[in-house]
Amino acid sequence: MKDFSKELNFKTSRSSGAGGQNVNKVETAVTVLWNVGASEFFNEDEKALIESKLKNRINSEGLLFLTVSESRTQLMNKNKAIEKIIEIVNKALIIPKKRLATKPSKGQKQKRLDTKKKISDKKESRRFKF
Repeated sequence: MKDFSKELNFKTSRSSGAGGQNVNKVETAVTVLWNVGASEFFNEDEKALIESKLKNRINSEGLLFLTVSESRTQLMNKNKAIEKIIEIVNKALIIPKKRLATKPSKGQKQKRLDTKKKISDKKESRRFKF
């Protein structure tokens, strides 16, 4: 897990929604911006992986951005934004294992067929016969 928080830039704004006077006068919402292409913490392959997996969060200038306005204080929102962006990027760096196709064994096939036959016989015995 890489901590690239030194490369992050922050912008503050007023939070939206209800909240009374605090919302109207205090800039508590925090937007964190990170330039993926200019990062020194990641190599070119990792940058390409991040850009491909997070392309819907990266704008045309190559900035990954995230806005947090969960808390009433700017400092808590800033800390949450750092945690979230690090978590998002680290998840993007995980390469899933390729699935190996497998087949059921002969024993499993036979067990399935035997179970089907038992159920079929049970239902057949319930039928009314003339």
